[in-house]
Amino acid sequence: MAEENKDLQTAEEASALPDAPEEAEKKRQETVESWLCCWAQAIVTAVVSVVLLFTFGVRLISVSGPSMQNTLYTGDRLLILNAMFCDFKAGDVVVVNDYNAELDDTLVKRIVAVGGQTVDIDFLSGTVYVDGQALDEPYVKEPTYTSGGLSFPLKLAEDEVFVMGDNRNHSTDSRDTRLGPVKEGYLQGKALLLLTPGVTPDTGRTEWGRVGLVR
Repeated sequence: MAEENKDLQTAEEASALPDAPEEAEKKRQETVESWLCCWAQAIVTAVVSVVLLFTFGVRLISVSGPSMQNTLYTGDRLLILNAMFCDFKAGDVVVVNDYNAELDDTLVKRIVAVGGQTVDIDFLSGTVYVDGQALDEPYVKEPTYTSGGLSFPLKLAEDEVFVMGDNRNHSTDSRDTRLGPVKEGYLQGKALLLLTPGVTPDTGRTEWGRVGLVR
């Protein structure tokens, strides 16, 4: 009787064991499939997020020309935040749409005054004034000595901004009668990051230390 009980116990234990290598292989395949499915979902989500981000949120542009030296140079690649997410203010580096047939390039400039403010420029001293206060402009390459034909002082409408290049004497900007004050609706967005630098003319090299926030 004891022998029969022992045989019965052994049989029950054997029936509780996995069905040999086939069962283990099946479980392994299910684990791999689950892992691949999770990764596929993550990749699809990431791709869709990037597409939406670059469609509605940000975009990339390249700088062309010397007008923003020594802040930006030709060949610099910038990450631009879409205008719908921006609260534009003085000091922002912005992208202006090519809405003027005489100025057929997309312009990268800096806002020096916003709606309701009054801009004045003393072209003898090279000083820019906003609401009667001289601006402290550490970003400019040299003082503002050149005029584009616009008359000053100039009061901006509530929906306008006044933009200038940091390379003041080699920039087509709001001083020029072909552009003048820019309606905010013509601003594509604000420059956030310098992602890849172009060649710096003074050194003839690509200076990767310039990568970072656009100030």
